[in-house]
Amino acid sequence: MPRFSIVVPVFKVQGYLRECLDSVLGQSYRDIEVIAVDDCSPDSCGAIIDEYAARDPRLRAVHLPENVGLGRARNAGLEHARGDYVLFLDSDDSYTPGLLEALAARLDAVGDLDILVFDHVRTYWWGKGGRSQAADLIERAGTDVFRLADRPEYVHLFLVAWNKAFRREFFVGQGFQYAPGLYEDAPVTHMAMVTAERIGCLDRVGIEYRQRRQGAITKTPGRKHFDIFPQYEGLFAFLARRPELAWATPMLFERAVFHMLFALKRPERVRPADRREFFDRTADFYAQHVPPGFTVPGGPTGVYMRAVAKRLYRAYQAAQLAARAKTAGPNKVVKAKNKAGRRAYAGLYTLQRRLSPDPGLAVYTSYGDRLPSCNPLAVFEKARELAPQVHGVWVVRKELAARVPDGIDHVVRDSRRYWEVMARARYFVNNVDFPDHIVKRPGQLHLQTHHGTPLKRMGLEQRAYPAAARGMDFDRLLARVDRWDLSVSSNQYSTKQWERAYPGSYASLDAGYPRNDRYYGADAEDVAAVRARLGIAPGKTALLYAPTHRDYRAHWTPSFDLARVAKALGDDFVLLVRTHHCDDLSPELRGLAEQGTVLDVSRHPSVEDLCLAADALVADYSSLTFDYANLDRPIVIYADDWEIYSQVRGVTFDLLSGRPGDTPGAVATTEDDLIDTFRSGRWRGPEAAALRAAFRSRFCQYDDGHAAERVVRRFFLGQDAGPAVVPLEQRTPAPSPARG
Repeated sequence: MPRFSIVVPVFKVQGYLRECLDSVLGQSYRDIEVIAVDDCSPDSCGAIIDEYAARDPRLRAVHLPENVGLGRARNAGLEHARGDYVLFLDSDDSYTPGLLEALAARLDAVGDLDILVFDHVRTYWWGKGGRSQAADLIERAGTDVFRLADRPEYVHLFLVAWNKAFRREFFVGQGFQYAPGLYEDAPVTHMAMVTAERIGCLDRVGIEYRQRRQGAITKTPGRKHFDIFPQYEGLFAFLARRPELAWATPMLFERAVFHMLFALKRPERVRPADRREFFDRTADFYAQHVPPGFTVPGGPTGVYMRAVAKRLYRAYQAAQLAARAKTAGPNKVVKAKNKAGRRAYAGLYTLQRRLSPDPGLAVYTSYGDRLPSCNPLAVFEKARELAPQVHGVWVVRKELAARVPDGIDHVVRDSRRYWEVMARARYFVNNVDFPDHIVKRPGQLHLQTHHGTPLKRMGLEQRAYPAAARGMDFDRLLARVDRWDLSVSSNQYSTKQWERAYPGSYASLDAGYPRNDRYYGADAEDVAAVRARLGIAPGKTALLYAPTHRDYRAHWTPSFDLARVAKALGDDFVLLVRTHHCDDLSPELRGLAEQGTVLDVSRHPSVEDLCLAADALVADYSSLTFDYANLDRPIVIYADDWEIYSQVRGVTFDLLSGRPGDTPGAVATTEDDLIDTFRSGRWRGPEAAALRAAFRSRFCQYDDGHAAERVVRRFFLGQDAGPAVVPLEQRTPAPSPARG
């Protein structure tokens, strides 16, 4: 029988679940069992739990047939618990290293306790954190063992399930069960604290309590917050059945009303339209359960409580208004932050926004209003086929307008028509973000297609990497994220990363990247035609070198001597060089191209054509690696600065580990090594092929040639995002030049 049973209820936390489970299974104390309860989660949580259970016998996967909510999911896990002590851990939180070792040591030192409480630290989505408000109480307890009747101040310990280890026989013997609905922690915590004969505290931060921007149900306003009333009714029914606990009734009554007032004043919980009713329900509870001789506490809490006791809602509102006025400070002057913003909120744009959105108008743009390309272009083309009733207009920079292909309607950024379509369009499609001054109106929908699988740290996670985040305004970033309705993903890995990097209320559309459909729709003739247009002679082995941007470099320079490598490989090879779109054109590269040493394809309009033309990809940390893997052609990673890149920019996994699924093929870290990789044949050997297969399985999860159709059907037509994904082994990518 294990010492500790850790029950982890799981629902829609795929971006955080691995971190949670790793924090438990990686503890130095090993005598544990973990019961992970999949509460019918609609994402990949169930598969993650099964994966962990398959490799660690200490974890048991429990899959519920229907979603029952947090409280009942805990109950379901408790039924499987066999340990001396049971702990409940929310699946977006994590244990700090050494917690369980410290808990076991304290129990060994003082003997069995009914409840052992430990501290936590809040980890907010913006990065700040701090110890709990009960930290001083926990510290003062030292190694004492006590009853709540003797130390009533400990009723102020945090009312949650996850900061306590409960002796299982005590918890089960008392018949404690978590009720359905919100605030399920409070009654059980209070019941346990007032009935426990031996309570102890451990002055140690044991939990990283994650405060997510989106997803936390206590941060979602609505009628569910009225659950607090039946929860506390359950607590007082319990007290009524236990007359020996009469001593606890006044203190628990005060805590209950305080908790209700705490919820009432928070707009992220109780909506303005529901506040009067919530206040009245609180007053009903007060009148029904106020103990004889109850003394209202002093201070601000007492002011609000007296208003509840006398059912004076206006008095409560006046107290709230006075409190806000005290903390608001001087009047704030709202200023337009830039010229574009001032223009956007004036004149034509304002007038046009008074008109209803046009259900037949869509706005597209990519890479900051460059030429049509990437996922938005693939969506645009498929929408013309499947949703012809929607007219698409592209936003482009003035200097690029003349180069927009024929047949594509477009507007120049900041022109008169630009403001009209931005005000009136129903649909917005982008692979980065629209400017801050664009107002999202009711009835408008935004599709974020992204433009790659994130090896590098993105969004909020860049805060830990100042060089990469230079000049970023994270508040404005999140305001842009709040406009998204759908976020396109090509694999579960990306879906989880987007949830962490861009926390928001949008839905994930796990459909594949529309731009990658090209790799499954092209045939041998298409490949040959692309190569001919690029000037690649028949029989040549074309290598596409596509390095990513370096935040720590002012200008792009090749990571190896292009002329030397091209010469060493010989006339049988041709080297195509594609610099990152964030990098300026390179005079050195232009010179080499003019000499015929390499082909400079940095401004070629279609990276998909370049990939079709290439026999192999030479990349470093570019997201193009993930897209090219769809073609099932050799990939060589040239990583001469991995250590500095991973430290400066931050990465989400170790591309060079050599583990299947991490590394897509042969790896070279020096120029000589790169040359030898091709001369020796390692670039297309069996080991490289095996790595590539595992990489494709992990990252080409949804890309099967039908991604654009899924996106258009869901976004424009409101249909299910069909057709179903074709299994990887049944997909047929475009033939390589050698096979063609």
